[in-house]
Amino acid sequence: MENVVLVIHLILALCLIGVVLLQRSEGGGLGMGGGGGGVMTGRQAATALAKLTWVFAAGFFATSVTLTILAARSASVGSVVDQTTTSAPATPTTGPAPVPKSTLPAASDLLPPSATGTAPATDTTAPAAPSNAPAAPPRAGN
Repeated sequence: MENVVLVIHLILALCLIGVVLLQRSEGGGLGMGGGGGGVMTGRQAATALAKLTWVFAAGFFATSVTLTILAARSASVGSVVDQTTTSAPATPTTGPAPVPKSTLPAASDLLPPSATGTAPATDTTAPAAPSNAPAAPPRAGN
């Protein structure tokens, strides 16, 4: 159906171009063209080419509206901009894989202690020595 209307639309466009080019120039543009015989009168007699121009123009308008309605029915929901933004990949396809934020060191850990004005953080994850363990190894020979 859409192809038939499109072919009729193209034929009407070509016919409209041909009929407009066949008409006699009235000399309105840049003072060129035919004489000024009918320019000053209030109404001119409608020629067959003028009537045919109106028929082709009305048909062209009708097929334009019909093609718009047919295209809107077969179109998917959303605009072209929505389709391009949703179809774009979320992550880059080239280069190294992104590092999760939880594994990145803090900015204060990267700076020397003199730059941050604080002492470096101590590692609190190391196990503490048991309280019943001897403080120093026993001496031999006493």
